[in-house]
Amino acid sequence: MEDYNKIIESLGVKFIKARNIRILQPIRIKNYYDVENSLLILYKGEVSFGEEDTPVEEGDMLFIPGGKMVSVTYGNAEKPKAVNNEEFMTHRELYFDLNMEPQNIGAHDNSFGMVAFEAKVFDSVNFFTSLDIPPFLIKKDEKLAQTIKEILLEDMSEEIGKGRIIKIKTEEIVIEVIRYIIQNRLFVEQLATNSTYFKDPRLIDIFAYIKDHIGGDLSNKVLANVANVSEDYVGQYFKMLTGINPQDYIEYQRMEAAVGLLRTTKKSIRAIGSEVGYKDTAYFCRRFKMMFGIPAGKMRRRESLMNI
Repeated sequence: MEDYNKIIESLGVKFIKARNIRILQPIRIKNYYDVENSLLILYKGEVSFGEEDTPVEEGDMLFIPGGKMVSVTYGNAEKPKAVNNEEFMTHRELYFDLNMEPQNIGAHDNSFGMVAFEAKVFDSVNFFTSLDIPPFLIKKDEKLAQTIKEILLEDMSEEIGKGRIIKIKTEEIVIEVIRYIIQNRLFVEQLATNSTYFKDPRLIDIFAYIKDHIGGDLSNKVLANVANVSEDYVGQYFKMLTGINPQDYIEYQRMEAAVGLLRTTKKSIRAIGSEVGYKDTAYFCRRFKMMFGIPAGKMRRRESLMNI
């Protein structure tokens, strides 16, 4: 248990967004994907996920770890319109309506609440992504449900200090999700492995170096020097502890950084690609679309159009 407390203490939690959504028409997103973690609570109507269309009951929550591709159906699963992630992100306004009235939270038919957030160990590694766990249901957790509603209410308000309150309550969500995993003995092996490898100071040094030099040379030779191991061994060492090879991890971190820049700056696609370590803009664009199912330019456009 002490290991879990140390991980929680090391987490840097960042609120991304909170939304109360009304579903306008049933859709199935075949390859839904986002870099942030999201926790969805179904107020009224139908939502299902996965290849078997596992239903989310009203009042239940669906947790989708960042970086996990999953099929999600919003609305009646019998006759949904099938769309890919690109079409959904480009034309969200056709499928979702955003509620900004506090008194209507949970009141509309076919509606859900959602909070998206980052949770990074040492501000470097997405904790839930590192567990390599699938999306899962959280059943009838009144405390979590109330916390989501409180975040939605704060986000809709103009009260002073709302940013601080939202930050605190987002941290509460992260802790409650981890508690739920532990109390229900979900993904026990992944948690045990995770808590072990975050103790290794050489690995922590690699994570920190990658974060601080995301646009620079992150070859295995450089990482070997950081960890003080041989170049031939560093890839094996990293994969042994994390389950992935370092270059795959680096690409994910670079793409995650690119998404952040697309959402928060007006820099060109070329400049963003260069800033996160891609000298070839065309290659950056190909890899971005391969990972997210949508071109970089369209992701920026849909964020500016609707931001839901």
